[in-house]
Amino acid sequence: MDQAAVRTRDDIAPEFKWNGASVFADDNAWEKAAETFMELIPQIEQYNGHLAEGREVLAKAIAVIEEANTQLGKLYIYASLSHYVDTGDSRANRMLGKAASLVGQMTTSSAYLEPELIQIGEETLSQWIEREPGLKIFTHYINDLFRKLAHVRSAEVEELLGMLAPAFFSVANTGTMMTDADFRFKPAVGEDGKEIPVTQGSIQTILTGPDREARRTAWESHMDTYLAFKNTLASNLNTSIQQNVFNARTHRYNSTLEASLFQNNIPLEVFHNLIETYQRYLPIWHRYWAARAKALGVEKLHTYDIWAPLTKHHPVIPYLKGIDWISAGLAPMGEEYVKILRRGTLEQRWVDVYPSQGKSSAQFSSGWPGTFPFIVMNYDDTIFSFSTLTHELGHSMHSYFTWQNQPLIYSNYSLFVAEVASNFHQAMVRAYLLETNPDPDFQISVIEEAMDNFHRYFFIMPTLARFELEMHQRAERGEGLTADDMIARMAELYAEGYGNEVELDHERDGITWATFGHLYQDYYVYQYATGISAANALSRRILAGESGAAERYLGFLKTGSSLYPLDALKAAGVDLTTPMPVEETYKVLDGLVSRLEKLVEKR
Repeated sequence: MDQAAVRTRDDIAPEFKWNGASVFADDNAWEKAAETFMELIPQIEQYNGHLAEGREVLAKAIAVIEEANTQLGKLYIYASLSHYVDTGDSRANRMLGKAASLVGQMTTSSAYLEPELIQIGEETLSQWIEREPGLKIFTHYINDLFRKLAHVRSAEVEELLGMLAPAFFSVANTGTMMTDADFRFKPAVGEDGKEIPVTQGSIQTILTGPDREARRTAWESHMDTYLAFKNTLASNLNTSIQQNVFNARTHRYNSTLEASLFQNNIPLEVFHNLIETYQRYLPIWHRYWAARAKALGVEKLHTYDIWAPLTKHHPVIPYLKGIDWISAGLAPMGEEYVKILRRGTLEQRWVDVYPSQGKSSAQFSSGWPGTFPFIVMNYDDTIFSFSTLTHELGHSMHSYFTWQNQPLIYSNYSLFVAEVASNFHQAMVRAYLLETNPDPDFQISVIEEAMDNFHRYFFIMPTLARFELEMHQRAERGEGLTADDMIARMAELYAEGYGNEVELDHERDGITWATFGHLYQDYYVYQYATGISAANALSRRILAGESGAAERYLGFLKTGSSLYPLDALKAAGVDLTTPMPVEETYKVLDGLVSRLEKLVEKR
């Protein structure tokens, strides 16, 4: 894709835009639906204080709450995606703000539910579930509720916390609006002296290009813009961290980490084992940096060289060709699986494909039961963009199968398992590409894509997880958090990961935390590493032709949140309570580095 011109939204053909009309015909229809949703609020509130009157009352209350949540989800998805594909669209921004307000009202109006269920008691609820057909599906939910009993507050406290939701939401939204809608980057300058526009959507394309001067000036422009606003960005992230501390203490957890992991019944050891394993395997990364420097022919690797192409003959992968390759790579999953994927991408318009002016830099899968599992992309025909598409389609297929097989209450699978399906897709498709094309340049390209993915999941994300934990711990101790403190600690962590093989830029590497909106979802980033570990373990079994492996994986996709994450993965065949899946995946990483070293040596 031409870097010299960033297209407007109107320049993009309709078939490459997300199918918003499948959710609401237009913005006016959205507004009418929002009014209809508000009519459900009094219906929800009428059951406040009455749930103990009997199982029929409880069933009716839950039914109206679920109906409201179904409508609210569609309202939020339409507004949020309208915003993300054009962050400068003022009407979309107003809708998103209104949707956030509706979320707050919904949370407030239904805040009585769990406190009243707790008052009714587990024994009585178990009896009601046995006698009331409409309640039987809530067995796991009720069991989990009483597991969390010590951390649920009174109805008044939970109602107050619900009223805080819009204000708390605005912190992450402020960060997004600032970096995606308001930031303007100085153009990069290539080796030929020509300027290249730098945007959130184009920066990665430039960094994966062959022009080192363009990479350097683009990376410096990008990071310097963040540094220019470092104090505001640090204050905003600090506010989010303080909110996490507030929520943890309000719900009587010992720490923010415990509060986050407890929700999905994840032992603290899963987090700490990951970090310890990451630190043990850092020498593999030091080898990779050295191999990359040798491949590029540079004396010293810089951060802006980490994504540089290792071959001059990268494949060009147009969107439609990419869909064909993904389909072929996932053939072991069965004909029906591939048929669903192709119909979604080629007919139902799940994907908003190309970058455009004002479009968010974020690339993600999003949807709700009753909508398609949509994807926002900035596709640029590179193998890296192809990898992202493969990844996001893993999320969307996970959502599709969950929504087809689970009721609303179990339709929102946890973040802990979310990164399994996405990385599973990449592992399957990567294996197909390496097997079917022996050309050395193509092989290097695929390895480069793989290392780019591992770099994000097994280097950046564990590094951010260490940073995030330490910043939260400082806040929990009552220590102040300044931009310079954050930059200094981030730089130290990068220095450890780079070893002596990469030239550290203290300020620019140190501001990396500000470029990841993931940090507004507390303790999200570590789950990328656990996710890729489970994904590689599961994909290897299917590729090896293990009997029942594909069926067990499909069963995992259909589970949603009807089981705890670790239990769902155990049923699929992976046990993340042990370090083995993480260690096995680091061995995969070691194998890729060794293979690259040999290819570079021969060349």
